[in-house]
Amino acid sequence: MSRGRVLDIDRLKVTFATDAGDVVAVDNASLSVAAGEVVAIVGESGSGKTVTAKTILGLLPDTAVSRGAVLLGANNVIALSGARLRAIRGTDVAMVFQEPSTALNPVYTVGWQIAEGLRAHGKFTKKQARVKAIDILRKVGIPDPETRVDYYPHQFSGGQKQRVVIAMALVLNPGLIVADEPTTALDVTVQAEILDLLRNLRGEFGTAILLITHNMGVVADLADRVVVMYNGEVVEEATATELFSRPQHPYTQKLLAAVPRLGSGAVRAAARASERSTAKVEPVVVARDLVIEYPGRLGRSGFRAVDGVSFTISPGEVLGLVGESGSGKTTIGRAIGGLTKVTGGSLQVLGHEMLGIRERTFKPVRSEIGFVFQDPASSFNPLLTIAQAVAEPLIVHKRAGDAAAARPRVDELLEAVQLPKAFGNRYPHELSGGQRQRASLARSLALEPSLLIADEPTSALDVSVQARVLELFAEIQKEFGFAALFISHDLAVVDMLADRIAVLYHGELVEEGPGSDVLGSPQHPYTQRLLASLPVPDPAEQATRRDLLRVLRESD
Repeated sequence: MSRGRVLDIDRLKVTFATDAGDVVAVDNASLSVAAGEVVAIVGESGSGKTVTAKTILGLLPDTAVSRGAVLLGANNVIALSGARLRAIRGTDVAMVFQEPSTALNPVYTVGWQIAEGLRAHGKFTKKQARVKAIDILRKVGIPDPETRVDYYPHQFSGGQKQRVVIAMALVLNPGLIVADEPTTALDVTVQAEILDLLRNLRGEFGTAILLITHNMGVVADLADRVVVMYNGEVVEEATATELFSRPQHPYTQKLLAAVPRLGSGAVRAAARASERSTAKVEPVVVARDLVIEYPGRLGRSGFRAVDGVSFTISPGEVLGLVGESGSGKTTIGRAIGGLTKVTGGSLQVLGHEMLGIRERTFKPVRSEIGFVFQDPASSFNPLLTIAQAVAEPLIVHKRAGDAAAARPRVDELLEAVQLPKAFGNRYPHELSGGQRQRASLARSLALEPSLLIADEPTSALDVSVQARVLELFAEIQKEFGFAALFISHDLAVVDMLADRIAVLYHGELVEEGPGSDVLGSPQHPYTQRLLASLPVPDPAEQATRRDLLRVLRESD
């Protein structure tokens, strides 16, 4: 395999024109990618990763001005436009986007969408394009591709949709694939499968991959070299082994130190257990053989999302609920909040039995329950200021007449989550992701709840921002003393916060106990597979874990 360069970026500078003046997004960045090589670009949001990636495909908006050189084979992409630019997309370089659900058109079959790229380059008849689409679906691991080539995106799982997006990128056999956060929205077990797929395709097709990610475990698993960006500049470049073992730049050191690691929560959990009173207290949540079933439609039988689950949450305790998508985590959280009906067993929340409860009876209890949602950008009303959004629970539950009357309390809450009071006058889009999540935490605490439900509150955040939000969550929980249900698919994150961990699999509780037990010596095969699927920021250890995961899969 030739190790010639397929991409050579030389002193790239990208400037965006704004009303407030020019903003430099990428500042004299240089990097290269060789044939068959995986190069990862890492850094926080705003570091210039995605802008660099979009420059390679000529996808920057008209407000952007680029200087320098982006050499893709014999072409300088910056100098290309129109038909010439479209000609190299798909053939020389292709992109795998972060969210497959938005990258795929819901009204066309996946086969049609894969064939669209072939037709756009005018090399295939309709029949040939269909044969090629079936072949590439088979290569990316879609079962029964002859039939599923005619399926629509909604008929695939999240991991399968990502495979389809990868198939679309590979169908014209490009020399370079730009993968922008290709596993962020996926469960750890599905993520491991996608990483294996990319690794195998690199070997089979000889395709170079430029990986954009903030997940340092993914970098350790897949990358040959790593480029670290900070404020638009390349601050460090090294092989993956060198970077993780001997990071040179202070920013790289800070980035790696912020990565949550398994076992980090054991000391904290032990300290919290010793602090907790030994006096017998009534749990705030008690589930006994809980069943939640969604009714079937059009003569179909119902779907049992939660099947005979039992657990408790004591006052001041954090229970971590982990499992893949579809395991029933969010369904249980919604049932505790009175948003999903309980159909069997027993679920007591703050002394109220949820089986058969009337909304009129439960409504006064809602003020005792706070919610922190996964995506703060969509959970805030974009027409309300942060202060108005945080004040909303106070107004709804008649603790304040209007936003102005609630403002003193809002200011207290913003300061509690380490946001300046002045940020209350801003709108959600004027805050960063981490700042929005802090504001979301402030809103959840407005009514001083006894129980807080946090559903994947840090999955969309950069690793360093995630670390700050998790530290803040732990501090706030200790200060306010609320009980919490912390829902996540990231075991390392749960380990940092939870006193106990409960593992769900296909609606059943398969393992529960202190983090040191569940993560240190998992008993159930699914927990073992879940742990082995979690990539760790150490290339050597990750290679060992990858072999262990392969053995566990073969033994299933």
